[in-house]
Amino acid sequence: MQSYPLDTANPRTRPSLWSDIFAGLSVAGILLPEAVAYAAIAGVPPVHALLAALVGLAVYPLVGSSRFAIVAPTSSAAAIFASAMGIGGPSMGFALVFLTGALFLLAGLLGGGFLGSFISRPVLRGFAWGLAVTIILRQVPQLAGVQVEGNTALQVLAGLVGALPRFHGPSLGLGGAALVLWLGLHHGLRHYLFIPQSLIVLAMGMILASASNLPALGVAQVGAIELHALVPTFPAISIDQWLRAAEIAPALLLIVFAESWGAMRSLALPVGDRLDANREMLAFGMANLTSSLLQGLPVGAGFSAAAANYAAGGMSKVSGIASALFLALLLWLARDALALLPLPVLAAVVIGILSHNLWPRTMVDGLRLGGDAWLAFMAAAGVLLFGVLFGMLLAVGTSLLLAIRRFAQPIVVELGQLPGTRDYQDSNRHPEAIRLPHVLIVRTEEPLFFANAEQVFQLLDGWTARTRPHTVLINLEVCDDLDVTATEALAEFAARLRRAGVRLALARVKDKVRDTLSRAGLVTGPDGITEVFWSVDDAAQAMAGKPPLKPERRRKARSGGRRGGRRQ
Repeated sequence: MQSYPLDTANPRTRPSLWSDIFAGLSVAGILLPEAVAYAAIAGVPPVHALLAALVGLAVYPLVGSSRFAIVAPTSSAAAIFASAMGIGGPSMGFALVFLTGALFLLAGLLGGGFLGSFISRPVLRGFAWGLAVTIILRQVPQLAGVQVEGNTALQVLAGLVGALPRFHGPSLGLGGAALVLWLGLHHGLRHYLFIPQSLIVLAMGMILASASNLPALGVAQVGAIELHALVPTFPAISIDQWLRAAEIAPALLLIVFAESWGAMRSLALPVGDRLDANREMLAFGMANLTSSLLQGLPVGAGFSAAAANYAAGGMSKVSGIASALFLALLLWLARDALALLPLPVLAAVVIGILSHNLWPRTMVDGLRLGGDAWLAFMAAAGVLLFGVLFGMLLAVGTSLLLAIRRFAQPIVVELGQLPGTRDYQDSNRHPEAIRLPHVLIVRTEEPLFFANAEQVFQLLDGWTARTRPHTVLINLEVCDDLDVTATEALAEFAARLRRAGVRLALARVKDKVRDTLSRAGLVTGPDGITEVFWSVDDAAQAMAGKPPLKPERRRKARSGGRRGGRRQ
């Protein structure tokens, strides 16, 4: 059982069954229209999203570690499902969900919770904005009662421009009125409503459809919702389609986990809850595997439903279970009513739900911070120009390349002692820092590994040739470990210094690095090849007090050592 801190000053820590039940009712009222909307995004009947929501709500509490998470279909996952379905039909989409669930289980068992960090926040923000624009553009044809071809946002926009003369008046009028009503309720009365505005708008659309003959006017409706997917079915597709789905599954895993982890973390931090990333992966894996066998959409912990659960007073996993029961009850009793739902009204609700993402405020604000903020705009442009899947892969790939490039750059700074202290800082940024005579003190700004080690030591060769010190002292505080390439490159550098009669000393060396150096025979202490210190100041003072070595003496010492002699 997951335990939570008991803080009597925080009402969030006092469990209440009735609060969880009412929160579950509120969440079910949100999930019903969202599931129908996300099914439209995915291009499948609503039952596939509704069943996925039921599965996510029922399975997640068995393993998951968050008490606020609501696991159900999300807009981003539905959009990627639609991309896969466009390649190989619905069966390939369900195969994608199955493979994603399997990857989640494997990653959870192998401790892969760190994978969510491979998608930076700017990439997520840019992806979310580009996705919101793309989804809204894809809803406009349903709102206007026309058919438009196109996979990317630009293609859909071009199709809409060409279809302007064919816009269907009754559909456009009904959808426009529903959108105005949704926006009015959201901005004017949302703090006073006990029922989500999306559910109100959809209910009014169904009431209007039951009281009038909308099909006679040419207005499309959702249609009958058949529960044919209740029987577990394994996706029946070709080997080539399985391979194509396997190419997409890692991207879907990263997106679902990064979005879910961000939502759960943002709600857990204020109340001091601790989350286990590996448990979350196991929970998402079980939920997505089950959803795929029931022909459901991919599921994750979306922020809107989780935030609604938190705001409604949910304080334990009971709220999610209650939400599943209420949603099943609505699906059982209101299935015929959902069939009457006009598609323009559904499109208006989708546009309303995503309308708050249209202004890219977080993307613009990020530019003031500099760094990798531009990745947000690249991710958004990739989604708009190339589609949801390729745009996300492009942004994630660029993020990884930038991270590798950053670590691979040979960034080394020379250190000097700050006057009156034992601190050593970058002498270029601190002109007052004092350089010790004949001792070159440097620090690597990135961990040493196979991609940068040889470049770092080549750079230090040049510095040593110019400054001619009798000791080179390297601060390795940023290195948690040394791989084979870095260790061998360090040994070769030590040998070059030894031939030139220059000592090599290391400071701020962590235990794991010391173990590696010992196994490689580089920690020789009295032999003077590599001397290791805990403190930069201790190393600097010890090296400054030692006389310089001559290459001839060093060679004699080495030969004496081979004869069994020992230098005193």
